Amino acid sequence: MENNPSSLPLFPQELNLENLKATKILGNGAMGTVFLVHDTAADPTARSPFALKVVQRSKHDADRRACLEIAVLEKISAADPDSQHPFLPRLLGHLQTAELLAWAVPYCPGSDLHILRYRQIDRVFCPVVIRFYLAEILCALEHLHSLGIVYRDLKPENILIQQSGHAMLTDFDLSRNLKKKPLSESLADEKKEGNLFQRINFIRCIPVVPNIRIERAFSRAKSARVSPEGRRKLSFADEERSKSFVGTDEYVSPEVLRGLGHEFAVDWWALGILSYELLYGTTPFKGENRKETFRKILTKEPDFMGERNALTDLIGQLLKKDPKKRLGYHGGASEIKEHAFFRVLNWDLLTEVLRPPYIPSRDDCDLTEKMTEEEIDIREYFEKMKAPSSMQQLPLPPPSSQLIRIVSFTEF
Repeated sequence: MENNPSSLPLFPQELNLENLKATKILGNGAMGTVFLVHDTAADPTARSPFALKVVQRSKHDADRRACLEIAVLEKISAADPDSQHPFLPRLLGHLQTAELLAWAVPYCPGSDLHILRYRQIDRVFCPVVIRFYLAEILCALEHLHSLGIVYRDLKPENILIQQSGHAMLTDFDLSRNLKKKPLSESLADEKKEGNLFQRINFIRCIPVVPNIRIERAFSRAKSARVSPEGRRKLSFADEERSKSFVGTDEYVSPEVLRGLGHEFAVDWWALGILSYELLYGTTPFKGENRKETFRKILTKEPDFMGERNALTDLIGQLLKKDPKKRLGYHGGASEIKEHAFFRVLNWDLLTEVLRPPYIPSRDDCDLTEKMTEEEIDIREYFEKMKAPSSMQQLPLPPPSSQLIRIVSFTEF
């Protein structure tokens, strides 16, 4: 099967649902379902399948969030595939019917980083592998921030593994445009606000929001993805600071909980949580319930096992409660790249690594025969979802029970 940028459309296409053949459910989320599909008219032999995210327009807030995600994808998509950012998806096409909204992005056959971690013998990654994935994620976030986009939903489930073994960030319905402040203006705000961050009362600052869970394989226990509360303006408008309460419980930053408004530093906080989870197999502030998780996020320092090293120091610097003291707040991704943990890394050669830690198996990548034999009717699938007897989304099939060991790769 050929699934490379040169075989995919140069510009977003207006897709025809009648020509799309779905053969596999790749994921189920709070907002929609992702199918593996191919265009029977343009690609009858299914040599270039892609992922199609479909949402029901009748679902609450679906139209708005779908439009937000498409807007972000359009902004980060390059007309020339050769100039597309290597760790971000390109919008391949979109469609809408009276009941459905859908858009297509490249297919990543290696599943996501959450499932990949579960497939490890001890369910954690070694520091060398963590450095590889963090570096690619950092580059993706750096590009988003350069475009004025704050991501706001970083977690292992949203980091897919491409056919090449490199990472790709996905799911942008919680992303938002923010204006980047000059450093002098940020410093002035910091002096003006003083110690307001420390003076906010915990009881008063946690908003009451619905607990929306994402049903999917290996879903994290008692963790919810929270939708934005503020919905007065439905546009993808520029703002200096967002006050929406969004994210996944264990990844939510202190400033989001406090409701003081947040900026790009929320992504650096989430990068610290992600680093901790990849190292220890759990998030640092996980509580017995949502209230306890939020309390720990605001008051508790992360616990580190064993001797402190460059990685734990990086995590500690990223998990500063006060965003103005957080690594990356003033200097962005460049500041984080200079940390000792990345000192041995050659950033210019990152995309040229031919043997990443994990490369999807040939069975995962060679889907041509399977795709021409099986079929899922997308319309019928969502009709069944609306039926009273279907109260929950269908779960994803579990990944192979065979443990996948990390493949050694040359240091870069």
